[in-house]
Amino acid sequence: MGSFYTKNVSEHLRAAERARHGDRDILADALREARARTLGLFAAYEAALGESLRVPHSSELNLPLWELGHIGWFTDWWISRNPERSLGTAADPNVARLPPRLSNADSLYNSSEVAHATRWALTLPGASAVRIELQASLDDTLAWLERAEADDQRLYFFRLALFHEDMHTEAATYMAQTLGLDPFSRGASPHPLPELGAPHTLHLPATEWTLGGNGPGFDFDNERGVRQQAIAELAIDSQPVSWAQYLPFVESGAAQLREHWSEAGWAWRQAQASAMPRYLRQTPDGWQNQRFGLWQALDWNASACHLSAYEAQAWCHWARRRLPTEAEWEAAAFTLPDFQWGTVWEWTASAFEPFPGFEPHPYRDYSAPWFDGRPVLKGASPATAPRLRHTRYRNFFTAERNDIVAGFRSVARPAAS
Repeated sequence: MGSFYTKNVSEHLRAAERARHGDRDILADALREARARTLGLFAAYEAALGESLRVPHSSELNLPLWELGHIGWFTDWWISRNPERSLGTAADPNVARLPPRLSNADSLYNSSEVAHATRWALTLPGASAVRIELQASLDDTLAWLERAEADDQRLYFFRLALFHEDMHTEAATYMAQTLGLDPFSRGASPHPLPELGAPHTLHLPATEWTLGGNGPGFDFDNERGVRQQAIAELAIDSQPVSWAQYLPFVESGAAQLREHWSEAGWAWRQAQASAMPRYLRQTPDGWQNQRFGLWQALDWNASACHLSAYEAQAWCHWARRRLPTEAEWEAAAFTLPDFQWGTVWEWTASAFEPFPGFEPHPYRDYSAPWFDGRPVLKGASPATAPRLRHTRYRNFFTAERNDIVAGFRSVARPAAS
């Protein structure tokens, strides 16, 4: 990749680059691995919830049976049922599809048509039937992959289906956090965390940074287009804020002071049942945090996580610091050898919006509906598949979400501010 990439970035990017640029054999292995993880996580839900697999209705949750069926449906919709699969990003998203194996699959699993709130009223196939459908879907996908020519457009939908499944397996860990169950009790496991050194301050010189691009291989539509961003010289944390850095904000009572919160953040804070971060508690034996559904002793050196963007902003105000912009984060990640990332998703100060030249890819619902002011998150977490850990990748959740494995790093504010 050239000397421009630091060793740290290269290590993080290796798996992502293999998936984004890899050949059919690499994709086939990745698709099998992703499916094994999906089934391992689903088995943990079965063990915890019983045969009904019912969960309460919530914006943070989906029915596990629906999730499982949707993963297979999505793959079929864009590959085995799509007569324009070989056209990649030039495919017509509305082209007539071949019929599904399950006659009513579209009315059950098409997320563009089946509103989230209505999924609890659906009559879904049972777990055994869904597993059979998933295996048939994987078999069809691998057969089409074997026949596909190995260029970026003809492999586009295979890569999209792979990353889509990776995103849903990560979402399964978020749901487990909300439900308080262990998603790794039946074979799946957290992805390894990078080793962090001692936290320190990094200095990023003034630079002109280019967000986005239109390079070869796979990319998501919101990564395409180009935005030039001037960055002033700044001091940025070498790694995300740790619990040792975050907890004094809580213990001192500063987290309860209106002065540290934005208007939206204070409204959110007032609506919470507790002044404490949602997945943090103090016991006679010390501080604990809930991580991947389980309460455990707090690791003071670990990155503070399961924090909303509002909590990140409030801590920054208290500490006389600020969140980095997306461009600042990305420039530091690419150019500073000691920039350490991958322990948590990191809230930024930038809104999720298209870069100039943006054009939606055939899966129209991936990006465009969410250009609504929500923040960009950068980085990755131990719930994130290594092949999704790319410095250009843009995650996006609404600011109040604290079920996701999210934390933040900070930038020094000028002394006069």
